[in-house]
Amino acid sequence: MSIILRAPATVTAPELLLRPWRDDDRDTLVAAHQDPVLRSWTRNPLTTATEAGRWLTQAQRGWRAGDWLTFAVCEPHPDGGHRPVANVVLKNVAPGRPAAEVGYWTAAAARGRGVAGRAVDAVSRWAFTRFAGLTRLDLLHQIDNPASCRVAEKAGFAFVEVLPARPPFPRDGHRHVRHAGSTGSGGSAIRS
Repeated sequence: MSIILRAPATVTAPELLLRPWRDDDRDTLVAAHQDPVLRSWTRNPLTTATEAGRWLTQAQRGWRAGDWLTFAVCEPHPDGGHRPVANVVLKNVAPGRPAAEVGYWTAAAARGRGVAGRAVDAVSRWAFTRFAGLTRLDLLHQIDNPASCRVAEKAGFAFVEVLPARPPFPRDGHRHVRHAGSTGSGGSAIRS
């Protein structure tokens, strides 16, 4: 089964398609990780095709196991089709487990346009309908990343607490929470 999620178009932004990452996305991953801002927030930047290939293998394994579900967030491309501009991951998913975690990154060219908030909302809505017993999603980020606070708020995640730094995270962090039934910016899922 292939999963495609959609975040509807807005007045100022095109529809987003979210799908599992594919092997032919390798170059896109490496290009996105060349951005120094993305690299500063990522523990394991993908700087070579080999590293991106390993990450893609891990992502495919996560889908098969059903516990680490990564979505390529794709926008329409002027040359046709859709191209990945961001990533959203649903982590620590397990049958009957009431909580999981959402994470994301956005490529430099897609920042500041609402891509991350819309994509995180679409994955959150899908997760709550897909996984019986899932009632809470956490979104964690380092305290000195105010853009992630804005993404969390736009995606319907309320700020809950400051978490103390602990390895592998060098700085304190924020924990935002979204409960089943709360709303963000909108989105829908299609199973094909």
